Amino acid sequence: MKLPRRKFLHLAAGAAALPLAPHVARAQAYPTRPVRIVVAFPPGSTSDIVIRPIGARLQERLGQPAVIDNRPGAGGNIGTEAVVRAPADGYTLLVVTTANAVNTTLYEKLNFDFIRDIAPIASIAVISNVMLVNPAVPAKTLPEFIAYAKSNPGKINMASGGIGAASHIAGELFKMMAGVDMVHVPYRGSPPALTDLLGGQVQAFFGLLPPSLEHIRAGKLRALAVTSATRSQTLAELPAIAEFVPGYEASSVWGLGAPRGTPAEIIAKLNREINATLAEPKIREALLNLGGTVLSGSPDEFAKLMADETEKWAKVIKVAGIKPE
Repeated sequence: MKLPRRKFLHLAAGAAALPLAPHVARAQAYPTRPVRIVVAFPPGSTSDIVIRPIGARLQERLGQPAVIDNRPGAGGNIGTEAVVRAPADGYTLLVVTTANAVNTTLYEKLNFDFIRDIAPIASIAVISNVMLVNPAVPAKTLPEFIAYAKSNPGKINMASGGIGAASHIAGELFKMMAGVDMVHVPYRGSPPALTDLLGGQVQAFFGLLPPSLEHIRAGKLRALAVTSATRSQTLAELPAIAEFVPGYEASSVWGLGAPRGTPAEIIAKLNREINATLAEPKIREALLNLGGTVLSGSPDEFAKLMADETEKWAKVIKVAGIKPE
């Protein structure tokens, strides 16, 4: 039977739309149950602090609970692997951090490939560290510190929150680019490193801004510069290290990812909701109070950012000869 041209075109158009219908319906229906957001670090960590207000707003926007699930251990690898092994259905997400980029090179044998196995959803923020010294250090400015360190090679102890931590790699990059020799002293987390810096057991520390602010303002620690490419709004009077060491930048990135194979329409929906959340003044203010800058964008832009971070820190890890504990 020969169909009239108009009817044929109508049926063909309907048939072409059929394969799309389940995907569209799935995206519109998602989520129908709680969404788990895995934080690969302990409660109270920067990753935990960053995601909680965003998770609360995402819960309201999605109409389903957004449950924060802390899975610390192995520098973030335990939580990351839990997400890699989860069903790719949009109900298990990962708080992605610069630690994921660092671990790709730092650990020779991982049970996953971060770039391959985690699908990027959206970037959230970039947060600067601050270069701190104990007040007993005679240098009052960054140029004075560089001169002091060069005249006292191997005599300055540089604390970190652990091998491969943001405070460690920021310090190693500084040592390389400024041409100074400091002794790395790793701790099990930033709080004990900060405690010993206050006590004078170590002299320098590239610490996170929020826990350092009260000590800076009380005069218990001296802040020399921030590690971001430009000055931080939180401490606008402080220079960026890059003002004296051109090209230096060691900020930490945060975002969200999902298991590889998560449907593109669900990724797109989450990206829209996260970017809308990041546009809210209260969320932007909360991130600013952490020393952060909102970093919204597309999944592809986040993928490129994390690939660039992975390449950058791979060079630092290899040149500095950093090995995991």
